[in-house]
Order: sequence, then C-alpha cells, then structure tokens
Amino acid sequence: MERLCMNVNGKAYEILVKPSATLLHVLREQMGLTGTKEGCGVGECGACTVLVDGEAVNACLMLALEAEGKAVTTIEGLAEGGKLHPIQEAFVDVGGLQCGFCTPGMILSAKALLDRNPDPTDKEIRKGLEGNFCRCTGYTKIIDSVRLAAERMRG
Repeated sequence: MERLCMNVNGKAYEILVKPSATLLHVLREQMGLTGTKEGCGVGECGACTVLVDGEAVNACLMLALEAEGKAVTTIEGLAEGGKLHPIQEAFVDVGGLQCGFCTPGMILSAKALLDRNPDPTDKEIRKGLEGNFCRCTGYTKIIDSVRLAAERMRG
C-alpha cells in the first residue's frame, strides 16, 4: 500500500491505496463517490470522466497515485450548498439526460470545455464531448444543455 494525498471536491484526503488501483476504483470503492461510473473500463465511453486539475480525464485509465497532490472534482463536487451547478441545472431543464448513466461524465466534460471556452460553437461542444458515449439519446438535447449552460454561466 502507498500513501496518496489529493484534494477531492475541495477536501484534502490522505489514504492508502494499492499501487495498481485506478482513480476510478479509489473514488468509488474507497471514498464512496459512486457518481463516477464504470462503463467500459478501457477509456472509450467517458462514463468515468472526472476533472483532475481542471482537465477531463478517464478515471478508469489513471492510476490513483498519479493524482498525488492534485485537485480532483467528481460530479458530487459540482453542487454547492444543495444548489446544482448551472451545467447540472441545464441538463435537467433541457432533458439532456435519460437513464443518467453517462450524465456525470458528460457534465464534467462540459465543465472542462466551458472553463476554457465560455462561448463554444455547437461544433466545439461536440468536440468537447467526443470522448463521452450515450446509448440513450441522439445527443441533440445534450448539446442543447451545454449551450444553455454556457449562456447562463456567461450571464
């Protein structure tokens, strides 16, 4: 076991992890943050997307020890004081979710996109979400949700 120090959703953690443990496993199994989903396990579906120092990453592909000293944000870390983040609100308002399995990864990928580009075109939104796979929707409402979130966040 190795010692891992990281900040998760604004809180400092020091935990022991197996050297082979993925960030996904540590978040879900050791920390109880089950909003991060395990889909394919090989980085193709985006269900496990989290933010590491603001960048969208597949938690199934990242060893937990690679998060040493970094800030990790999961879907549980977006809402503040019981109030949904504007991206989360937009997904609810527009209906950019159906079964919800891919939604946490989509929302975190959207956040990474909007943090670096607050006024993306539809093409840029599609590019920003391209690592996330949804089996339920035709993506139209997901793109509409990100567009609405961008508008709201710009004021």
